[in-house]
Amino acid sequence: FNFRYLSAAWDAAAVKATIDTEFHVLPTGTPATWVLSNHDVVRHRTRLGGLDRARAATLLMLALPGVCYLYTGEELGLPEADVPPAAMQDPTWFRSNGSYSRDGARVPIPWSGGAAPYGFSPPATTTWLPQPADWAPLSVAAQTGREGSTLELYRAALALRRTEPAFTDNGFRWLPSPDGVLRFERGTADCRLECWVNFSAAALPLPAADVVLTSRSVEATGLLSAETGVWLRPT
Repeated sequence: FNFRYLSAAWDAAAVKATIDTEFHVLPTGTPATWVLSNHDVVRHRTRLGGLDRARAATLLMLALPGVCYLYTGEELGLPEADVPPAAMQDPTWFRSNGSYSRDGARVPIPWSGGAAPYGFSPPATTTWLPQPADWAPLSVAAQTGREGSTLELYRAALALRRTEPAFTDNGFRWLPSPDGVLRFERGTADCRLECWVNFSAAALPLPAADVVLTSRSVEATGLLSAETGVWLRPT
């Protein structure tokens, strides 16, 4: 796991520096690795400050050359769960006298249904860590086929990462961008794809291009919304 990248704050300059460091320190020919969540840290939807940021960060990560690690449940947009102290199972909770636990990222994911255990185990049973009462809209069943859902965003992004010609080599180039925005290019002159991520709180203009995928709807006026990521094909 690339813990420098995982630990980077929601800040364009910090993320850029982390990416540059990774490319600089790797031996020639070694693929970079990228990760946003795992079972030892707060889920990145919560850690970064909301679902919009988490979705934008995902498009940025999946556009980078190298190897990406996904943690179960992030494709559903799960937040960190608020596990009651009496239900804690993590050994670190007991070793730290109740000051730290990783259990909020380890709650079983919701598969279907309107109430816990959400298809994870037989009805009327209790999972080893309690699931939040408001997770029904986040289940696999609830998000499958729903336009704009986080699950369908991940499915679309992963399909493009496998099939998009611009992603077939390790080419990577930073492009000029406004403050608070990261912009880079993948591919060759014959087949290019740009990734833009707006870390700022203001909408910003986009160049003339075809939108391949976006973490949120790109405004009809040609502006990139705040806290949004987009993959563009220059025209």
